[in-house]
Amino acid sequence: MKKVAVIMGSDSDWPVVKGAVIQLKEFGIPCEAHILSAHRTPAEAAAFAKGARANGFGALICAAGMAAHLAGAIAANTTLPVIGIPMKGGAVDGLDALLATVQMPSGIPVATVAINGAKNAAVLAAQILAVSDDDLAAKLDAARVKMAEQIAEKEATLQAELAE
Repeated sequence: MKKVAVIMGSDSDWPVVKGAVIQLKEFGIPCEAHILSAHRTPAEAAAFAKGARANGFGALICAAGMAAHLAGAIAANTTLPVIGIPMKGGAVDGLDALLATVQMPSGIPVATVAINGAKNAAVLAAQILAVSDDDLAAKLDAARVKMAEQIAEKEATLQAELAE
């Protein structure tokens, strides 16, 4: 199975980004987490992206706030799928990060999840890998069934409470 890299621009992103790592591990996807900065360690970030395919990665998740150039800088240096997590914070509470992540130039796409959407970034990475991995696809299907069962249980609880 291909690995997924979870890259953050700062250690302050870890409390949110950890959710992606937890989700990847729940699916049994090998992953690594790294702190690389598009601005403070640009050479290291570019080198990581350029070597990612050869190092066994199948998708890259990048979390950054404010100017949020990390996902774009990584995507500029690889043809692997890159998923951006815009991080909440800064002067406009993450909207700047969302726009910087989603507004990529033609030919350099970055799939973008919601602000602080680490879990969805991991699920999207799993879906990408599952295109060629039937076992992983089955795990994703099972996760969807479990979510539906949880909602059905909550609905039953609500209806029971309303009937009282």
